[in-house]
Amino acid sequence: MDASAGIDAPTGPEPLNKEGFAAFAARTEEQAPVVMLNLLRFKPDGGRERYGEYGAAVAPLLEAAGGRIVFAGDPATVLLGERSWDMVLLVEYPTRSAFLEMIGSEAYQTIAHLRTEALVAGELHPLDPGAIELP
Repeated sequence: MDASAGIDAPTGPEPLNKEGFAAFAARTEEQAPVVMLNLLRFKPDGGRERYGEYGAAVAPLLEAAGGRIVFAGDPATVLLGERSWDMVLLVEYPTRSAFLEMIGSEAYQTIAHLRTEALVAGELHPLDPGAIELP
């Protein structure tokens, strides 16, 4: 089964990484929470406002999926590296399946264009707990 079937993934600011998506979907049997790191760069004229529309539209879907925003912030000047982002979000879902069900839903597909229309670039990274123990 193609994990990305039915997902209207844009080719513009957020191209679908089919291998990454398949690897994510292969772990849907796991009953553990997953945190999604969202790195966002907005279009200069109205992108942030358009993303606000997306946020308002996705909020009830996120809640229905059992998800929650863990952190949302505007990054300061880059200290290491060369890329910069306009906003960083950490969004937790109860399971990988919950995330996939939400983004595959008809309700989400109806509003997904708001996110795409807001962005110049975006990245979405599922996060796993680290392999090292922190003090």
